[in-house]
Amino acid sequence: MTTVSRTSEQRISPVFLGIAAVTAVTGWAVWTGFGSSPGLAIFLFVTSAWVISLCLHEYAHARTALHGGDITVGAKGYLSLNPLAYTHALLSIVLPVLFVIMGGIGLPGGAVFIERGRIRGRWRHSLISAAGPLTNVAFAVVCTAPFWLDALDGVPAAFRYALAFLALLQVTAAILNFLPVPGLDGYGVIEPWLSHKARRQMEPLAPFGLLLVFAVLWIPEVNAAFFGAVDAVLSGLGISDLDTYCGLNLYRFWQEGSNVCVTP
Repeated sequence: MTTVSRTSEQRISPVFLGIAAVTAVTGWAVWTGFGSSPGLAIFLFVTSAWVISLCLHEYAHARTALHGGDITVGAKGYLSLNPLAYTHALLSIVLPVLFVIMGGIGLPGGAVFIERGRIRGRWRHSLISAAGPLTNVAFAVVCTAPFWLDALDGVPAAFRYALAFLALLQVTAAILNFLPVPGLDGYGVIEPWLSHKARRQMEPLAPFGLLLVFAVLWIPEVNAAFFGAVDAVLSGLGISDLDTYCGLNLYRFWQEGSNVCVTP
C-alpha cells in the first residue's frame, strides 16, 4: 500500500499535462504560422511554457527536499507538478503570469513549504534553495540552444522571437531568484551558513524581500544595471536585443503596432 501511495503522490497531474498540451499545440501554431496573426499563438505559447517552467521550478525544490529528508512533500502534492497544489498559488503562478503580461519580466515564484527541521546538513539546505533557480537556468539554456548552436536555419522568425522572449523571462527569473535577499532563493542558499543572530535579524524581512527588490528596481541606475546584466547574459547566449524586442512586441498582440516584427 505504501508503494502505491507514493506512486500516486508522484504521478504527473492532469492539470500539468493540460498545460503541456497547450504549449505543444500553440508552439506548433507559432512554427507553422497557423492563423492570420502570430500574436495570439505566441501569447499562449510563451505563457503556457512560462507556467511549465514555474511548475518545474517548484518541483525542483520539492524533489531536492525529498532526497534531503523531507518525506512530506509527496503528500502535499508538490511532486505531481500540479500548480494548484502550491501553498500560495497566487505567488507561484498568478502573479508571475501577470508580471509577464504587464512588464515582460520573470517574477520569481516560490511557494512550496519545506519542513526544514527534517533536513540535516547545511549543504542540503542550500541545494534545496538553489534547485529552483537552477531550473530556470536550465530552461534558458534549452530555449537559447538554437541561438548558441547556430542552428536557426529553417526556424520561423515568429518562433525564434518567442524563444528569445521566453529565454528573457528565464534569465530575469534566475537572476532575481539568486539575489541574497530574505524571501528569495538566493538568501536561502546562504542562510544556513549565517550565524543564528544574523538569521534572527533577517527573518522579519522575508515577507517583504520581493517587494524590496522591485522597489529598488525603480531606481534608474539599478534598473539599468539589472537589465544590462540580463542583456549581457542573453547576448552571450546568442540572442540579440532585436530578438527579445520582437518577442515582447508580438507577445503583446493586443497593443497597437504589435505586428511590427511580423515577417512575410
